[in-house]
Amino acid sequence: MHRYRTHTCGALRPSDVGQTVRLSGWCHRIRDHGGVLFIDLRDHYGRTQCVVDSDSKAFQGANLARSEWVIRIDGRVRTRPAGTENPDLPTGTIEVYIDDLEVLGPAGELPVPVFGDQEYPEETRLKYRFLDLRRDKLHANIMKRGAIIDSLRRRMREGGFFEFQTPILTASSPEGARDYLVPSRVHPGKFYALPQAPQQFKQLTMIAGFDRYFQIAPCFRDEDARADRSPGEFYQLDIEMSFVTQEDVFQSVEPVLRSVFEEFADGKRVTGEFPRIPYAESMLKYGVDKPDLRNPLIIADVTDEFSRDDVAFKAFKGVIASGGKVRAIPATGAATQPRSFFDKLNDFARAEGAPGLGYVIFEDVDGVLTGKGPIAKFIPAEVQALIREKTGTKAGDAVFFSAGTEAKAAALAGKARIRIADELNLSDKDQFAFCWITDFPMYEWNEDDKKIDFSHNPFSMPNFDRDEFLALDLDTAKAEQHLGLPEGDVTKKILDIKAFQYDIVCNGTELSSGAIRNHRPEVMEKAFGLAGYGQDVLEEKFGGMLNALKLGAPPHGGIAPGIDRIVMLLCGEQNLREVVLFPMNQRAEDLMMGAPAEATPKQLRELHIRLNLPEKSA
Repeated sequence: MHRYRTHTCGALRPSDVGQTVRLSGWCHRIRDHGGVLFIDLRDHYGRTQCVVDSDSKAFQGANLARSEWVIRIDGRVRTRPAGTENPDLPTGTIEVYIDDLEVLGPAGELPVPVFGDQEYPEETRLKYRFLDLRRDKLHANIMKRGAIIDSLRRRMREGGFFEFQTPILTASSPEGARDYLVPSRVHPGKFYALPQAPQQFKQLTMIAGFDRYFQIAPCFRDEDARADRSPGEFYQLDIEMSFVTQEDVFQSVEPVLRSVFEEFADGKRVTGEFPRIPYAESMLKYGVDKPDLRNPLIIADVTDEFSRDDVAFKAFKGVIASGGKVRAIPATGAATQPRSFFDKLNDFARAEGAPGLGYVIFEDVDGVLTGKGPIAKFIPAEVQALIREKTGTKAGDAVFFSAGTEAKAAALAGKARIRIADELNLSDKDQFAFCWITDFPMYEWNEDDKKIDFSHNPFSMPNFDRDEFLALDLDTAKAEQHLGLPEGDVTKKILDIKAFQYDIVCNGTELSSGAIRNHRPEVMEKAFGLAGYGQDVLEEKFGGMLNALKLGAPPHGGIAPGIDRIVMLLCGEQNLREVVLFPMNQRAEDLMMGAPAEATPKQLRELHIRLNLPEKSA
């Protein structure tokens, strides 16, 4: 007989009745029924009920066992008495009568009980993560994560992609977040950086001629944590392809994600085709560039309606006169809601920094649709009809209004859309609704510095006529003379440039950004130049990439869906901590291992580093 087990704790079935077996595992739950002890023995594979009474020589040892002790038992498999079966367990029709017991690993008092679903503070859970991981739900999430990654790998290989590994120690690169730096012992004063993403390496792989690359890639970014973003490190399904258009990328990635979600959806529906939604349309209709399409509410622009002379609502007129916008958010069936529903939404808007949410309720009064509410009297019936037409509302519905600068009006409307749908239970939560967001602006205006900046990904190919793009110049007079544009149009023309950039979104969560890359050196130099980066900066920061592009680069593009977020959605969790094996806390600390930690003086000397720490506040 094996030293520790002949079977796992999830293996025994009625066909094993009568056998003598050996099991090892943790005491999940111990129940004392007056001279008879029931021990639910647990391992990675499942649980088996084990029984011992005072007639067994193992009774004394079993009586000493406590929760989470690791034990080995020998015993006979028998059928559970009628009426005591547990249909929730694969082993629920049998039990093992214990003849012999050995304690393999006693456990002290537990800071985090494993049995049950009690909630404990995050700091405690992370400090004792190895205990937390023994709990059924978290253990199942981690196993599901592994199965999802296996499925992604298999489907990528079936799609003709080959897995490569790119360097972890590399050079610092300004990619939107702070780098984690690693000092070099053999090159005093110089530092490696951990990769924020394998962006340049996967592009270089395409330039090297490998055609289709993927990697389950670790990425490192020194940025603050959020529920859907781990501090420090995360993993992504990194993908790159040669000789492709944007649509080719979509056609390669869609089947992989759809089939993986169908495989692990646990009965939820997965949308068929992933709709393509331009960025500007998404910001208008949903108020965000990562829309939750389970929510049926569509925002409409009603700036023109409130601009009319016969509309007397001065608050919105003032906003419009200063260049602002007014957005309307429909609320299906809200007319039957109590006054408190509308008051709570106004409180929500004030908490977001807005004066409130004006609204109109539409009711059928003697066969005539009539608007009621605080601002209805300022809006003529004809304009109310236009608003109903734009928002698709009818009798029994309401419309809420958000006003401000275009960005602020969109942001508040987007948050209100989600809040209203949740309050009215309008969203179909029993599905995974995907979409592509396309046509991102290449540039944006930096109001603080009064300059043009990249808005998304500086390595993207602009969706713009190449010759016309190369002719653009920040010297407005020179550019306007070359292009024959009216005075003042050059900056606007630059800001109107779209890029071959795209995001994939599921249920309001951005899974990934991607792009067709800028593979033409002269176009890249111009793109960076328009954002204020000179040739010297480009050579210093991206010299290796630039040189590679000058030596025969194919058109290429890719994407990198986040593994952690995919798993979080498929496990039905709201926080990445619940699907990551050993996560850090919100302050990027590993409480279990004590990281980050101080370096010893010897280590610092070897690295030629002298600390200059901030003074501690009194």
